[in-house]
Amino acid sequence: MARLSILFLLHFVLMPAFATQGQSVKTGAQVLVESDFARLQGLRTGLIVNHTARAGNKHLINLVHEADGVTVAALFGPEHGLRGLEEDGVFIADGVDDMTGAPIYSLYGQSRQPTPAMLEGLDVLVFDIQDVGARFYTFISTMGLAMQSAAKAGLPFIVLDRPNPLSGSYVSGFVLEPEQTSFVGQYAIPVAHGLTIGELARLIQGERLLSGLEELELEVIAMEGWTRDMQWPDTGLPWVNTSPNIPSFETALVYPGTCFFESTSASEGRGTTQPFVHVGAPWADGAELAHRLNDYDLAGVTFEAVTFTPRPTEGMDLNPKLSGQKLGGLRIKVSDRLKYRPVEVGIHILHVFYNAAPDAYDFLSRPQWLARLSGTDRLHSMLGSMQPADIIASWQEEVADFKARSQRYYLYD
Repeated sequence: MARLSILFLLHFVLMPAFATQGQSVKTGAQVLVESDFARLQGLRTGLIVNHTARAGNKHLINLVHEADGVTVAALFGPEHGLRGLEEDGVFIADGVDDMTGAPIYSLYGQSRQPTPAMLEGLDVLVFDIQDVGARFYTFISTMGLAMQSAAKAGLPFIVLDRPNPLSGSYVSGFVLEPEQTSFVGQYAIPVAHGLTIGELARLIQGERLLSGLEELELEVIAMEGWTRDMQWPDTGLPWVNTSPNIPSFETALVYPGTCFFESTSASEGRGTTQPFVHVGAPWADGAELAHRLNDYDLAGVTFEAVTFTPRPTEGMDLNPKLSGQKLGGLRIKVSDRLKYRPVEVGIHILHVFYNAAPDAYDFLSRPQWLARLSGTDRLHSMLGSMQPADIIASWQEEVADFKARSQRYYLYD
């Protein structure tokens, strides 16, 4: 097994630019640290973390390792790896952490969830990974599957809560249909679910969205100072790239809508410095597409014609779609983040591209992936037969039902 050092991780991502001056929210990790790790005293602890698991300017692994009476007995890494550097979909091997001597188990390799052998000798599992608030971001699938493993092993499962960057009030998109269940959609929730990761864990258990969790001892260490109307910039917390192609809050904000372009032959901006903010295709007339979209007068956003050429980009994407080709397309310019509605905007952009494409069948080159991402196979036919406003209206009833059910799992006002 490869040997990895968490010290390299810290050197790479925790630079002075990420200082926490002006912070108004304390994450669950920070609350745990300030309790002197009272909840973990005397316990052999398994940490499910990546590079985002930090409190102040230190990584949680370092902090737990330095704490008296707590043992880092195993480390578990999700998609993109413990350091968050691997590209989407890349198989990740197990390893050993040089600093703690703990085994590093990949949850994006031979197994997507901890096995009984991985959990042997542990007293507790702790989950601390920053989510982006979108159903198809795989960290929440990793969390749920790890909850299942903990339940089978009789281990307590502790979630250190973190903000939903989109806020706790924005909920939108189709609710996942059972036949579309996959690793990019484990739960019957909307595209933008409006929950913190701790609240989501409570909902997964309480609504039985996964089997075998009835007896799980689930605990959420809540944040302090977070309210449902906060988007990421309101928290005072520094942004750490949650994955290679989510380098900023701006990207995280548009991602729930433009991720749909992964199912098309067009580019979702990978291979540029603006992934998911730029979308384009070899045939696209950016000025015409921008004109059509600006005519909708969507709240909080305008559209600007751009040309761009996706290229292999170290640390982001070494094999981007349409690499080396000059593309016409759009830049999404968010003018008011509080009014911006990413899923609704994404539907408008996808609809305009679909209906402008020389060959709609060729444009929507991966219809099954669109169904996985959107949560339904209905969207494909809707793009050719309905206006964006009607598509958006079609999910309002299911979203209202989800919001009513999810409120009982809220931890914050």
